[in-house]
Amino acid sequence: MSTDEQADGENGDVHAEQSAAKRFADYPRRAKSGWRRWIPSWKLVTVLCLGFVGGVLGVATVAYALVEVPNPTRMAQAQSNVYYWADGGQMASTGGEVNRQIIAVDQIPAAMQNAVISAQNKSFRTDSGVDAMGVGRALVDMVGGTESQGGSTITQQYVRATRFSGEPHSLGGKFRELVVSAKVGSNMEKSTILTGYLNTAYYGRDAYGVQTAAHVYYDKDARDLNVGECAFLATLLQGATHFDPAGAVTTDPAATPAANTARAKQRWAWILDEMVKDGQLAAPERARFTHFPIPRPITKAAKPDGQVGYLVDLATAYFLKNNGKGITSDDLARGGYEIHTTFDRRNVAALESAVQQARKARINPAQRPDTDTHVQFGGASVNPATGAIVAVYGGEGAAQHIGNHADETGVRVGSAFTPFVLAAALRDGVRDPEGKPEQGPSGRTIVDPDKSRYSGLNKLKIKNYDGSPWKSEKGEEWLQANDGGASYGDITLREAMVRSVNSPFVQLGMDIGIPTVRQAAEDAGLLKSSLNTSSVPSFSIGTSSPSVIRMATAYATFGADGQHWEPFSVERVSHNGRTVYRHEGKPARAFSKAVAATVTDVLRSVVDEPDGTGNSARLPGRNAAGRIGTTDGNKSAWFVGYTPQLSTAIDMYRLDESQTAKSRQFLGMYGTGGPDKARGGSLPSEIWRTYMTHALGAQAR
Repeated sequence: MSTDEQADGENGDVHAEQSAAKRFADYPRRAKSGWRRWIPSWKLVTVLCLGFVGGVLGVATVAYALVEVPNPTRMAQAQSNVYYWADGGQMASTGGEVNRQIIAVDQIPAAMQNAVISAQNKSFRTDSGVDAMGVGRALVDMVGGTESQGGSTITQQYVRATRFSGEPHSLGGKFRELVVSAKVGSNMEKSTILTGYLNTAYYGRDAYGVQTAAHVYYDKDARDLNVGECAFLATLLQGATHFDPAGAVTTDPAATPAANTARAKQRWAWILDEMVKDGQLAAPERARFTHFPIPRPITKAAKPDGQVGYLVDLATAYFLKNNGKGITSDDLARGGYEIHTTFDRRNVAALESAVQQARKARINPAQRPDTDTHVQFGGASVNPATGAIVAVYGGEGAAQHIGNHADETGVRVGSAFTPFVLAAALRDGVRDPEGKPEQGPSGRTIVDPDKSRYSGLNKLKIKNYDGSPWKSEKGEEWLQANDGGASYGDITLREAMVRSVNSPFVQLGMDIGIPTVRQAAEDAGLLKSSLNTSSVPSFSIGTSSPSVIRMATAYATFGADGQHWEPFSVERVSHNGRTVYRHEGKPARAFSKAVAATVTDVLRSVVDEPDGTGNSARLPGRNAAGRIGTTDGNKSAWFVGYTPQLSTAIDMYRLDESQTAKSRQFLGMYGTGGPDKARGGSLPSEIWRTYMTHALGAQAR
């Protein structure tokens, strides 16, 4: 080592010792500062913040330079939504060429432009195209896992409709939308942006653009719309599903005509008032519009007919409700989605054929107009092992008939409800007559379907669990009648199920407790909203109105050893080649294997026994379990049954669909189809047998 190097080293050691000594001397003073030694200096914070902001600005600058301004003419070419069968074959294609006509700004009434600005973006004519506060709220919502509600200037909505249609809401997507909106706001005239938005926006009823909407809702050109009509069309931009007075219950059960009309009227009036506040409408002119401009009735859409129309509606509603990514009906209407369903084309064809065969052979309105008119059927078939809906029969054709008969129709299920009473008795037991009304497991006794005996008397006086006579609020006792007035002595629950005797199950339900029976039905898979809220004794014999889909699902729970799978109709969905939804099911334990097996064994007796009411549903060489269902007044007839592979529900009723909703009444079926009485054990069970024979085919038994 050289002398200079040695000297530098010695000096360095000295300096190091002095520095260390100084730090040691300062230590007590610093220690007194406590937590402050962990806080970075303001200089460091400033550098980090500037670096972060610079990085963000750099990324934003690059993104800003690369993005293209939307082309509304190009966006007028929409894509179809394609629906697929479970085997991958194409089932239906909806959409395609968009129902849109581009018009110039001078053809769009000033009132339409002003209504939209007053309703959605008051600062539109002066802002930069981006609502920073709104974007902040949207980002906070997304980070928190809630649906985005903010950040929607007219410019941003235009950008989203033309550039990001169908994309799930995400932080990245909101950033890209923000950048494009900023560029659009600085590169396009306000009148061009507003015209583009009004020409590309979705107004419901498959109408894109204000010109098409004007024809669809009011049968006139956009330039001929008055102020009130313009305010209504502006209302639809909030979401046509919930503001079109025609309703959209196939998309959302809450979007009824009455509810939508109320929402539309309220928002319509608000928009007109806002236009006055904004100086866009004179108060005397506003005073002229006191009556809501009801649009013309919805016309039949060019939608798939037959059973496929029902299948498309079911799959669409399921996806919109369960996608979990904020994809709306408006997004779906713009197209580009591939929806892979659970529907088996062979089973759908077999179910429709079975209904048509029975209708042709047994229903004759010409010969029996008083009994065979307005006959309706509904059907659904579910895989017990997964919950997949493999087939439905929704009616004679989706384009010709109102609603989907496989979905909720208000038809009471009748005695097909009794297996849930039996399941509750096997799982929860009957209450101790000496105990309090609310009893836990220790106070209850589990029943045995072959040993527990109940009175099968016709017009049996029903009692409370403690043996006292049940009385209504008016002090009236309950005398339970049996089907056809048949009367029996003390019989087992298996015998009562086989012969469809009502009185034992009504009394059993009282012994268990109606709330406990109701819970068992929910656990099996029936929707709480479909169950009668009354606790009258007849609850146990089917005063509730579940759909055939839910009945098939609930019986499937017994076929799946007590595991309940929620029904579903969509396996996965992709948009422009990217998966946006994939079904992930998980079963819930509703009943033990022993309880499910016992219920199944009893229901097999209903089908197998020579005097069983479900005997006409027997499948040669294959075990099947099931139950008929009839109601007071014979206004509905059911058969619900299952094998390990399939659970299927069929219902039948009479309803004049031409009547208004308020005046509709279910009609009796005495003599319908020829016999003295149409029962669940007749036509519905025959349809069930024909369908199941074809659907199961050569499947393993």
